[in-house]
Amino acid sequence: MEQRIGSSSSKPLEGAGFDPAFIPGLTAPATGREEDAKDTKDAPGTDGDGTVEDAATEAAPEAEESEKPGDSPAAEAAEAVEAAEESEDDEPEPAPDGPVFEASDRRAALVADHRGVRLRLDDQECEFRWDEIGAVETETARFGKRYTVTVHTPDRRWYPLEIDADSRRRFAEWDAALDKVLDAYFDDGAEEPADRV
Repeated sequence: MEQRIGSSSSKPLEGAGFDPAFIPGLTAPATGREEDAKDTKDAPGTDGDGTVEDAATEAAPEAEESEKPGDSPAAEAAEAVEAAEESEDDEPEPAPDGPVFEASDRRAALVADHRGVRLRLDDQECEFRWDEIGAVETETARFGKRYTVTVHTPDRRWYPLEIDADSRRRFAEWDAALDKVLDAYFDDGAEEPADRV
């Protein structure tokens, strides 16, 4: 059996196993040499030998000036949406005088207030309104300074967040502050029985 050493003239392999950006049904990108040859031969305003015609160079700047960004209806709609979002962000939401719990370290942050519970870890964030929360659980590490808050949702999902405290004394402070927020805003749905006479 003979094997060829060196470059083969066959078409390069295609597929997700060889190219992570491969999408079935789309044509494979042309190689660099093929693109250069097509660009010089098929470019508008060029002769067969690749020289540029003068009329094409004069018409190109005029076409660019006539199309200004924001002229299309889609661009105007996108600008209107961005302006509306900016105006909403500029208006601060009036905060009630209720308790607020905040804890953070170099990577994680937790805020519980009148709006709900917001968790952040690095560049990932999630926010839960009080009506989306089934339970809030806290746990401290037996050794070390790690404080864990887990938000449970009614659909049996949970979202834990670990925060490194500067000392173990912070655990009692954080538990007391979080209990005040939960007492003020969290309604667990348990009805207290009425006193019978």
